[in-house]
Amino acid sequence: MRFSVLTVSDSSSQNPSLDKSGPLLIELFSNSLKFIEKAQLIDYKIVPDDKKEIVDYLHNNITEVDCILTTGGTGFAKRDVTPEATKEVIERECPGIVTSLLVGGLRSTPFAALTRLTAGISGNCLIINLPGSPKAVQEGFVILEEILPHAISLLKEDFDEIKKDHENISH
Repeated sequence: MRFSVLTVSDSSSQNPSLDKSGPLLIELFSNSLKFIEKAQLIDYKIVPDDKKEIVDYLHNNITEVDCILTTGGTGFAKRDVTPEATKEVIERECPGIVTSLLVGGLRSTPFAALTRLTAGISGNCLIINLPGSPKAVQEGFVILEEILPHAISLLKEDFDEIKKDHENISH
């Protein structure tokens, strides 16, 4: 799985050392047994909370990777525009992924209800928004670690992997 990570944050775009969530997400993929030797980071970038910059990044990367994970810009602040930018790029929404992430977050804090994340497909690329806090990224990854391999197999129409996944579920 080829993936990229986009951190959306005004402060981190000014001072990259402030970004904790993007590097954490990369580290989680690197250390995950589900992704070891299967996940390849293609790009990591930090952009400000600017809709055009987010849309441009997504458009420029959807043909390069299987999955783009964003972190940040999903709250209630006026400059939190990651979901709106993502919706401009995706062709099909993935409400089940959003629901899974929300339910997982709500197990830890009622504040998870205040996220406006979205997920969807553009071409053969899955785009998923995560909140900007490291805690929310960690919680979201626990869920994504389980579903991403199968989601990417479906997008790639990798029927051998799909069959294996279905056989593993039915046993």
